Amino acid sequence: MPKKIVKKTIKKSSIKKVKEERIGKITHHFAKIKVAILRIGKPGLKIGDKIHIFGSTTNFEQVVKSMQIDHKAVAKAKQGNVVGLKVGKKVRLGDIVFKVK
Repeated sequence: MPKKIVKKTIKKSSIKKVKEERIGKITHHFAKIKVAILRIGKPGLKIGDKIHIFGSTTNFEQVVKSMQIDHKAVAKAKQGNVVGLKVGKKVRLGDIVFKVK
């Protein structure tokens, strides 16, 4: 019996265009406590921002809930800061972090 071929069409209007801006790169990670160390780039980052972490085996989005600089909680970080972020999934060295607009 021949298999049915099902074709799906997607309307162009149903595809969301998401703008992302690169904000940094994972420089270190602590797997057991699920913390990533990130060097912040141009636009900066604050609590409540939505980020997208992308790498060779990593691809997920999350909202920034906790951020620290030198073991002190901060609400925002600017370009050049190195921050620790609590992450929901495993990240790897070299993963790229984008800010979702």
